[in-house]
Amino acid sequence: MRQNLPADWSEVLKEALESPSFHKLERFVEAERRRSTVYPSEADLFSAFRLTPYQRVRVLLLGQDPYHGPGQAHGLAFSVQPGVPPPPSLVNIFKELQSDQGLPPPASGSLVAWAEQGVLLLNAVLTVRQAEPNSHAGQGWEEFTDAVIRAVAAKPEPVVFLLWGNYARKKRKLIDTQRHVVIESPHPSPLSAAGGFFGSRPFRQINAALEARGQPPIDWRLPA
Repeated sequence: MRQNLPADWSEVLKEALESPSFHKLERFVEAERRRSTVYPSEADLFSAFRLTPYQRVRVLLLGQDPYHGPGQAHGLAFSVQPGVPPPPSLVNIFKELQSDQGLPPPASGSLVAWAEQGVLLLNAVLTVRQAEPNSHAGQGWEEFTDAVIRAVAAKPEPVVFLLWGNYARKKRKLIDTQRHVVIESPHPSPLSAAGGFFGSRPFRQINAALEARGQPPIDWRLPA
């Protein structure tokens, strides 16, 4: 499993990768793949890290659990593969994108274009059993992705952390808020979006924070 993680990330996460927790996690995921369908595929597991090298991370958007339907998850939080209908949370993200940035709903639910600009689309748990949400929670992924958050927070240049929902907001304690910008709101899920996600304008907040620190903004446009 670890052999698919890009070399730059492997270096900064060396301690986490060598931990007993990660060794146990690898054995668990390998056993799960043998006996059931697990998403995303082994090839897509570390897509976020491949598309967003460590040195290029400017924004970290934290999700919780991969999508658990066929063809959806491909290693990027909230993103689905081209041709797959956007799930409800992603539909709401696109509604807020339209309201915030005046951009039309994209033709695809793929967020690769954001990842390639330095937006690390990180889930707290990186695998899931088909049709069983949170089925791989508590198996060690959280320790690994906490190490990822700490590594990003250790970068010398400021990073914008986007925390949607109560689960993500708990990770604030891993971030030096004196050096980095943390943007929080309710989750885009249909259960909570109307409670403060809609109207939160996260995309303009991120770009304002980046520009205030001399960095170029993110081009949030996706193929229409």
